[in-house]
Amino acid sequence: MAANNSSILALDEISFTNITSSMGPPQTFFEQLAGVPTLLFQNMDLLVLEIRIVFTALACIYIGSHGAIRRPPSAKLSKTGKNGEKNEAEERDDEHVQGMLPSDAILVPIFAGTVLIGLYYLIKWLEDPDLLNKILRVYFSTMSLASLGKLLADGLHFLTGFVFPTVWIGKDRRVYHIDSEKRGQWYTKVGTEDRVWDDEKKSPLPGPFSRLKLSDTTTKLLWEIRHFFLEEWTVRFVVHGIVNEKVKVKFNDIFGVVLAIGANVFYYTTDSTLISNILGYAFSYAGIIILSPTTFATGSAVLCGLFFYDIVMVFYTPYMVTVATKIDAPIKLVFEGPTRTSMLGLGDIVVPGIFIGLCLRFDHYMYYYRQRNLKAVELETEDASSGQLLTKKTTQQIVVKPEYVNPQGQWGDRFWGTKLTKILSPDATPALKASAFPKPYFHAALVGYLFAMVATLVMLLIFQHAQPALLYLVPGVVTSVWVTAAARGEIRELWDYTEDGSLDKTDVIVEVDGDGNIIKEVRSENEEGGKSDKKEGGDEKSIEAGDEPSDGTLTTEKTGKEKAERYPVFLLSIEAPAPYQLFKADS
Repeated sequence: MAANNSSILALDEISFTNITSSMGPPQTFFEQLAGVPTLLFQNMDLLVLEIRIVFTALACIYIGSHGAIRRPPSAKLSKTGKNGEKNEAEERDDEHVQGMLPSDAILVPIFAGTVLIGLYYLIKWLEDPDLLNKILRVYFSTMSLASLGKLLADGLHFLTGFVFPTVWIGKDRRVYHIDSEKRGQWYTKVGTEDRVWDDEKKSPLPGPFSRLKLSDTTTKLLWEIRHFFLEEWTVRFVVHGIVNEKVKVKFNDIFGVVLAIGANVFYYTTDSTLISNILGYAFSYAGIIILSPTTFATGSAVLCGLFFYDIVMVFYTPYMVTVATKIDAPIKLVFEGPTRTSMLGLGDIVVPGIFIGLCLRFDHYMYYYRQRNLKAVELETEDASSGQLLTKKTTQQIVVKPEYVNPQGQWGDRFWGTKLTKILSPDATPALKASAFPKPYFHAALVGYLFAMVATLVMLLIFQHAQPALLYLVPGVVTSVWVTAAARGEIRELWDYTEDGSLDKTDVIVEVDGDGNIIKEVRSENEEGGKSDKKEGGDEKSIEAGDEPSDGTLTTEKTGKEKAERYPVFLLSIEAPAPYQLFKADS
């Protein structure tokens, strides 16, 4: 879908031609290139339009890449959350995502070309694409529910983090922690770990708002609102004998889906360019999060395949330009100016975006990779070479991975809990410190994308013809990353990095040289997969209150020695977290 339209096109060709022809008599390429800045400053609306295109593309990739961050294989998952409980939320988010294979470098361009050519001849056969546009609008409206719901939910989480952060720093440079369980705010004494509760700050509001004199009723209401937004809800969906699912979400996730449904209804009933663009943002965001090239070799190969696909489809066939101009569906972003309009295909965001997202995750991987330690351990080995079974003890090195700290959702804490002088290196909490990990490859790829986008727009002005953006974006992004790796001496690490799960190992025994550098891996054991359904000793695990057995059967309370049983034929329920006072009484 994303690669079906990967070109930048000036739609208002008459006014566009008039502007470019005002540059004077026929000029050489370099004379036209030198005249581009003058042309842009003489036509400020054109300059603003192109700045919007570049900024929007960079923003989509930046946000999507950060949304795709997950635990790298160089860190171990934290087994416990607060109060020593199992961190089930992080275990759910830690599920492996299937990535691309090397064969996709060939299959993706072929599949994209097949879809594009099919749409082209379908348009020619119909003559009037109105019916096709209606069908595609229904299709994309349905398919965008999940992606738009995810985008809106994450946007609401972002705003909620600013209203209800977990830490903030005062003028006295004290770092205040907002405690939802004890409904108060505390800080630590200098040089100690002793908590000091501030009796004057009784609300969950940060900064100067924490000093507001509020009534007890208002204060309790604010804590309940915080509890309402930050605690998990439960969505259950049961169809007897077919589906029995229980999903933990938050209120913003549910509200995001409701907003997505409303936006889709509005999009289908109107011709709003704004809503169409919002759907395009959602598709780009979800594409960057879901798709993974797995390795840099695979990613480079896929981008190179689409590089040639884009050149052929734009320069040598009418397919790309025809489909882009005739199809009215969120497969492109449309930028309207006072006198002209331009568009950007979603492929120009998603295709480089998945590679740039891989760069950010590689930076995340290297951040923890550099923190690993070597620990000497004694291993027992059996030697039967002499005819007798002998047990020998040898001292070897085992790799100890650092514990993973989730850096997502820290924007609000970073705003409230960091002084302006330390905004690039916050350290108020471990999560804030982890969110500011170095990102050399991500920044290099973004700079390469920026210059490539500028080059694309300049070529558009000079040649007055639709440009295959991947012609410039692929070399700009891929080259910048590999050159950065060569300059940092990390080509081997870049080449060996993979997201197929093979690097996610524990108890890795290694050999080291005299300088302490790892020479080779001797033995390792993979991470344990899944959670056991049995307790130690073989007893079946207990069912928590409110849970159902795996077959969907619900049970009523016992009456005497008998127990009546029932099962749902169809069940869809949304369970909100219990009010704080009831929650405290149960706990």
